[in-house]
Amino acid sequence: MRRGLPRGATGFSIHDSTEQLTVAMPDQKWFQVNIMMCEGDRRFLQSLYEFIDQEKMYLQCPAEGPDELRYFLYRSVFNKVINQMTASKRLLLNIKTEYEKTIRELKRREDEAASQQTVVTSTTRQQTLKTCQRQAAQLRDIISILQSQTSGLQEEIKRRNSENQRLWLPVAPCTKETDEDCCSRELIKDKQSMGQDELDHLNRFVELFKSARYEEAALHAARAPGGVLRSSVTMEMFKGVDGPPWSAPPALLFFQALLVTVGTGNRLPAEVSLQGVSCSLKHGDMQLVTHAVTQNKLMFSEDLGDVLTEHAQKNPFMADLSLALATFVYESCRVYRKSALSMCRRGFIHSAAEFMKLNLTAGECMWVICHSGSLSLLQLLTDAPQGQAAMLSVGVACSSLLADPQQHQLALQLLNGFMSRGQDVLEDIIINDGGSTMDQWDQVASLCSGLGQDILSQTIQSVLWDQNRTGTQSPDLEGACLMEHVFL
Repeated sequence: MRRGLPRGATGFSIHDSTEQLTVAMPDQKWFQVNIMMCEGDRRFLQSLYEFIDQEKMYLQCPAEGPDELRYFLYRSVFNKVINQMTASKRLLLNIKTEYEKTIRELKRREDEAASQQTVVTSTTRQQTLKTCQRQAAQLRDIISILQSQTSGLQEEIKRRNSENQRLWLPVAPCTKETDEDCCSRELIKDKQSMGQDELDHLNRFVELFKSARYEEAALHAARAPGGVLRSSVTMEMFKGVDGPPWSAPPALLFFQALLVTVGTGNRLPAEVSLQGVSCSLKHGDMQLVTHAVTQNKLMFSEDLGDVLTEHAQKNPFMADLSLALATFVYESCRVYRKSALSMCRRGFIHSAAEFMKLNLTAGECMWVICHSGSLSLLQLLTDAPQGQAAMLSVGVACSSLLADPQQHQLALQLLNGFMSRGQDVLEDIIINDGGSTMDQWDQVASLCSGLGQDILSQTIQSVLWDQNRTGTQSPDLEGACLMEHVFL
């Protein structure tokens, strides 16, 4: 039966009359040597086992893992085995030498790693100390400025007639101060209208912020009564400082605290919402943004949707989630054209087309088409279902797109698609296009010619000529009349 051996120690196992010596190296390789032993040798080994168990209990060696006390114990036992097993002494000495060599190498590596960690820790502490000292100096200046202006506040307050008007201290333009100084001044409200609880919260916040205890300061500001510190000004203060290297950015800590403390049915102000989402995206916390948007804890705005869209363009691997959130924000703000564009960018062309037919004007549809560059979307919007009018007129859409150097290829792809299905298909499109005039189709033909699409241009002109010659009227009578000058 083999006894359990800790890593890095030696052990033995006894099998009937043939003794098998098992040696464990630190790399967990096992060497087994079959040795013929007499009864005295077996008693010797049994006494060693008992000695090992007693010594481990006395030394209180841990049950698992490498330990120096266990190493010393087994080295002593191994020496006794070498002296006893004279027939295998050379082999056991070689094993012992290799074993101790490996132990020394592992110890050397461990000492080097500990030394390097000490250097890194020392450097980090120095950097943190410098940052704290710099921030403490800035905050001392803020407190000094606030205290020096206290006497002038009372006179200024008396001149204020509006109940909700903020008090601004008379200072030089912010361009000559740090952003943190300016933000701190904005935190001071009309103290006559503030209760004692609010004043205590403000003073405690300044104290925590001054001591660089940003996590506590963030939670304290988020819980301030009356929302006196739940503002974009406070957010700017947190954005202006750096936390310890191992901690989350202070601005992100403040945004997290705001989300945790916002009441059910309430939302953060629009500016704070925008700043918080921008900060979270900057630091890669997409999970926090998703929670804030889907749980309706933010005041949505078009700018917020734009921030999410920009993030999707810069981070393709997060594009789908960012665009999905942007779509939700745009739709909540009734910015339907950008909501439709976000759907197109996610590849939901058919859903976007149906959404546009219900919520957008023809001009807004053209805006989405120009920004998406989607031929499929253009085809869906210019297609006229049985017995229904198309969302967009082919002639109007093509004349607009062909006039734009950035979009003319889209119109040419649509028209050439009709041509590829037969000239009669294009002819039917022109004849039944009740949303455009003959003048507009003449402009389409002219623009096609200018772009080197002579066959396409001639085909359109031929259809227009046939319509005029046979006297067929366009559904738009005004357009038919306008077309007369083309053939005079």
